[in-house]
Amino acid sequence: MPDLPTPQDATESALFSEGWDAVLSYADLCTSGSLTAHQLATEAFTLGMREVRAAARTHVRGAGRRTARLPTIPALLTAVRDTAAAWEAGGQGHKLDPDLRLWLNSDKAVRFSGPPLERPVALRGLRDMQEADASLLWLAEVEALPLPAVARRLGLDQTTVADELDQVRTLFRDRCHRAHLDTPMDALCRSYARLLDAVTRSPSADTPDDLSRHLATCMRCAEAAACLRLHGGGLPAALAGGVIGWGGLAYLERRRRAAEVRLGAGHPGADPTGGDPEEGTGRSRILRGSLLAAAVLLSALALGVSMMPFGGSGDDTAVARDDTAAARDDRQPVADPGVSRSTTPATATPAPATTPSAPRTTAGSHRTQPDPEPQGASSATHRPAPSPRTTAPATTCRVAYNLVDQWPDGFQATVTVTTGRSLDGWSVSWAFRDGQQVGQMWDATARQSGSRVTATAADYNRTVAAHGTLSFGFLGTWHDRNRPPYGFTLNGAACAGG
Repeated sequence: MPDLPTPQDATESALFSEGWDAVLSYADLCTSGSLTAHQLATEAFTLGMREVRAAARTHVRGAGRRTARLPTIPALLTAVRDTAAAWEAGGQGHKLDPDLRLWLNSDKAVRFSGPPLERPVALRGLRDMQEADASLLWLAEVEALPLPAVARRLGLDQTTVADELDQVRTLFRDRCHRAHLDTPMDALCRSYARLLDAVTRSPSADTPDDLSRHLATCMRCAEAAACLRLHGGGLPAALAGGVIGWGGLAYLERRRRAAEVRLGAGHPGADPTGGDPEEGTGRSRILRGSLLAAAVLLSALALGVSMMPFGGSGDDTAVARDDTAAARDDRQPVADPGVSRSTTPATATPAPATTPSAPRTTAGSHRTQPDPEPQGASSATHRPAPSPRTTAPATTCRVAYNLVDQWPDGFQATVTVTTGRSLDGWSVSWAFRDGQQVGQMWDATARQSGSRVTATAADYNRTVAAHGTLSFGFLGTWHDRNRPPYGFTLNGAACAGG
């Protein structure tokens, strides 16, 4: 396993800590355990930083317009995917997540390494932007950092960074529109290209019925629509899915949770507007001690929290954490005391000693000890009569339904299911309340009968580890109302949430 590169200056040290946090988070999604996650992250980080430095030197020495390239963090994440592909091709695929292996051998993976004009619109649009603009967009939309933190990271004026972000979003939209027009497409898709551009410019624009039907059946045009439609909150998913590929939505959710933890979201001492993001929290002394040490510790904390099951609180969350620790402890990428997080060489050694307890302390202990509610729930389990009723709702699955975007007569949604048991094949069912109809679906096969919809696993994602997640997305049509569905089941068993 190669040694990690050494930061060349203080600026690169900060970049290393930020980039390693992202790389390790994605590497953990791609692998079957914490040891292999660290190995994949180390190889990918070394490869990625070598390419980033080479591109920077080329840009300084060259003349004219720079070579199209991604900003640092998405470039490092791409290196993780490329390193995983090299593992699969070199006989080390058994170290990877089974779903990723199937994806790497599918046509979906070919899009990211095939002819440039066939690659996802979001990837091409981001590469075509100036690096400073692309970094601002990625940090704010995908890494979920608050704008004051982004401004400090990029050396921008905090009073104008919001306006700059709006301008960058518009610039990204224009780049994606141009990329979509350059994409080889059939006559039907090309006939809708200008109309698609027009109706996605305004949130009040009506989408004609024929265009809605086309978007429900054409994945390429639906991807372009997600990039062109800046309103509705679908831009982060379009960026993550289009640039990272496999696991993009899962990575997006992890980064959102990690940002909340690192920046003290919801804590009384957190400062959402300025200063050190950690100022006022119990970890401020650690942060002031060493930037590099903080990077490792915060990586551990953020990853631990981000890997908790979706939803749930109180007893349900505690049970889920205990089950995870017992049946899946090697999936915790920062809890293995035998692993040295040597990304920041001088201070990485203490991290393994502190990380095993960090996720539980932050995510659970500080809520359960002072709060009387968990004690009440705990004492209820000692009563003979209610005891069966308390343990019975421990469902084997939990569902998160997310309405990514919505427009007149159409919408885009994702479904993420956390399963308590390992699966070799799955089907997820639910019922719509308002007569919605599912059109195009990805990462699953859809079947609808009346209001009831069933999504069946694809060949490459049918296997799910215990306490793992499965996810898929779809486009649909609606009229009058578009309330969330209900009655979710996994292989016939009812799921919590929804």
